[in-house]
Amino acid sequence: MNRAQSQAYLGHLQRFGIRLGLDAIREILAGLGNPQGRFPSVLVAGTNGKGSVCAMLDAILAAHGFRVGLYTSPHLVRVEERIQVGRQLIPARSLGRLLGRIKETNEALLAAGRLTAEPTFFEVLTAAAFLYFAERRVDIAVLEVGLGGRFDATNAVRPLATAITSIGHDHQQYLGRTLSLIAAEKAGIIKPGVPVVCGVRPGSAAHAVIRRRAEELDAPFIGVFDGGRLEAAPGRGRFVFRRAGRSYRFAPGLAGGHQGENAAVAILVAEELGRSWRPLQKSRVIAGVERAHWEGRLESVSVRPPVILDGAHNEEGAAALAAHLRRTFKERVVLVLGVLRDKDVRALTRHLFPLAAAVVLTRVPGERGATPEEIAALAPAFRGRLWLEPDPRRAVRLARRESGGRIPMIITGSLFLVGEVKRLRLFPV
Repeated sequence: MNRAQSQAYLGHLQRFGIRLGLDAIREILAGLGNPQGRFPSVLVAGTNGKGSVCAMLDAILAAHGFRVGLYTSPHLVRVEERIQVGRQLIPARSLGRLLGRIKETNEALLAAGRLTAEPTFFEVLTAAAFLYFAERRVDIAVLEVGLGGRFDATNAVRPLATAITSIGHDHQQYLGRTLSLIAAEKAGIIKPGVPVVCGVRPGSAAHAVIRRRAEELDAPFIGVFDGGRLEAAPGRGRFVFRRAGRSYRFAPGLAGGHQGENAAVAILVAEELGRSWRPLQKSRVIAGVERAHWEGRLESVSVRPPVILDGAHNEEGAAALAAHLRRTFKERVVLVLGVLRDKDVRALTRHLFPLAAAVVLTRVPGERGATPEEIAALAPAFRGRLWLEPDPRRAVRLARRESGGRIPMIITGSLFLVGEVKRLRLFPV
């Protein structure tokens, strides 16, 4: 397939939406020769922080000279962003070739009755990632779970280690309404005998669910805060993490106080890989944490005025963003906000509106995007200047005018909005 054919095929698959389950992906992978068995992997789930942990693990392993495959979602501008080797995006030509092979395999499986319906967008891209990593003979792959865990297509692998970063309210229509139910879905990535690193704090129902599942499967449970301690260290953005007689001092390359916890998860996963796979050096583990980069997460794209892009799309993400803004800026900010219809608008805006001098509500591209009017109806009353502008380009222009070239601008609410702003190249990055 050429690039246009690839885009058309993936666009066709997106019509099927989300379909959770492993039967289809297992049939597809079997039809392709089970490429996921030709490289070791790490599987990372969680409500928030899983992408950041994947970026840190990728950087840690790259710092040791390994060829690392990285599979993440969603993409910001180009679908090729989801599949990387050595932090180089899969070439469009390679992706098209692999999609053509997968399409032929799927058609044969459908004709034979081994598939009962066309696969989803995510299943096909997951298969493409596994094929590409096998072709490139990666030393190891770092895989970000797309949704939940138990029935996510990435869960078709048997990894060397798993990690669950956090549990919060998101995708309740698929994962359940309570944190215990959501935790049970995330804990579905735990495999018999495979170590699981858990970033959820002890004392919560979610932590208990994850630990109990690990015990049921005789999977070593390594809790970041089960005997571990994370503290702020002297110097801006620096931390010290201590556990079981070991200590790490670091300043994460990713912005935000919450990245200390994500780094602790990545460090413990690296320790497990050092025991079961290849020796890893402490200095290079720290170097990876400090070099990691991840677009769209508290990403600074302008200094005058300061502009931050952040894909905070749930209450926990909004709380982390709000905490970062309080630490970073003395003045109130200009907020550009766009969300999907299935998000908890009131929870998001409850954290962010008090920090804003002016708000521009816009619309995330696509059918799932809430209109500015819908956002305004669900949000608490805002007493400052409020603008409703559905076009993201014009929304950013309004925010720039409100900023006057000096007041910080924050563009958030959805990674899809961040991606649209990047696609439009509204800031010189």
